[in-house]
Amino acid sequence: MTAATTSATSTAATPHQVWTRTRGLLLALLILVVAGIALAAARSGDQHGRLDPRSADPQGSRAVAELLKARGISVTVATTLDEATNAAGPDTTLLVTRPNLLTPSQQHRLHDATSATEGRTLLLAPGAPAVTRLAPRASAQPGRPASPLPPSCDLPAARSAGTADMGGIRYTAHTSSAIACYPNDGLPSLLVLTDRGNGDTVLLGSPDFLHNERLDREGNASLALQLLGSRPHLLWYLPSLADPSATDDGSSSSGNPSDDDSGRQEEPEVESSFLGLIPSGWLWGTLQLTVAAVLAAIWRARRLGPLVTERLPVAVHASESSEGRARLYRKANARDRAAESLRSSARSRIAPFAGVHTHDAHTPHVLLPAVSTRINQGHDLGTLLFGQAPANDADLVLLAEQLDALEREVRTS
Repeated sequence: MTAATTSATSTAATPHQVWTRTRGLLLALLILVVAGIALAAARSGDQHGRLDPRSADPQGSRAVAELLKARGISVTVATTLDEATNAAGPDTTLLVTRPNLLTPSQQHRLHDATSATEGRTLLLAPGAPAVTRLAPRASAQPGRPASPLPPSCDLPAARSAGTADMGGIRYTAHTSSAIACYPNDGLPSLLVLTDRGNGDTVLLGSPDFLHNERLDREGNASLALQLLGSRPHLLWYLPSLADPSATDDGSSSSGNPSDDDSGRQEEPEVESSFLGLIPSGWLWGTLQLTVAAVLAAIWRARRLGPLVTERLPVAVHASESSEGRARLYRKANARDRAAESLRSSARSRIAPFAGVHTHDAHTPHVLLPAVSTRINQGHDLGTLLFGQAPANDADLVLLAEQLDALEREVRTS
């Protein structure tokens, strides 16, 4: 084969062919990336996470923040402990969304800063270690699922709100001045500690009533507005592991650390799972990319279509093809297949000369009577055209000779 023939029949794709095949996929990926960037930019101001007053997510708290602003309450977001402690004062409500995320030294600093003022401090679902440091005159008990509960107390805010989605962690007060509301299995899930003048500390067993998706249920909105709007200013503290104060050893926060903190630095209580720390936008983006990858794979997958006739690079004679197939039959000892091939071809060639349509060429009761009228009766046509497979190669050769003889006789009759 010459070099010209080899180059003409090469299967290697040219750069133009590669571009033609991939430009659709590249365009789809470009559109997906641009759409993702545009969507992220458009929603960057709304996606801030759980209990964030800037978040419009179902578990965000933008709805209650907007209602408070409409009532003249200023809402400020703090992400560091320094911002939270510096803003504490008698006219400020400090909401700590994740007190369990604070280190022991941070919890001691926060307690020292809030206990010296007459403002309000709200702690959302603090666990037992956090309650010990942030509200020493109370203790936490195992939690129960949040559900609509009646207030069952004399707190004006609770009585005005009525039934609300409370529950979660339950608390026990070690002072007679505490107000216990929304009991769950005998223990309150809202506890107000009023032991520092006009200031108080509110322990809430569950933050669910502050979520956007639950604010319009039961008396959740009323309870949230009254608890968070009791002062002109609301400081919404979102603790973070990125806070520089989380690395302090606590030596400067308190001269006499508590017994459970002496000699060692405890790790913060992280109650969220790893997936809970990932912003919801990233999860949705990953899901969209997965769907796009599956659709691209389906689009570009190999699909079996109809056979396409192509010109062979070299001419192959029919006799060579027949000989090649015969050698394969012989190598496999497939005398049955070879005999059937010979008989089928012979029947197809004989049928037109016997006046039989090609559709009936392989039907014994149609072909045999028609052929028998055109030849001598010395042939066993049934055995010759529709018989069993030969027992050996010699019988196969004999069958081929007899079929040739029968075909010649039919043609000349």
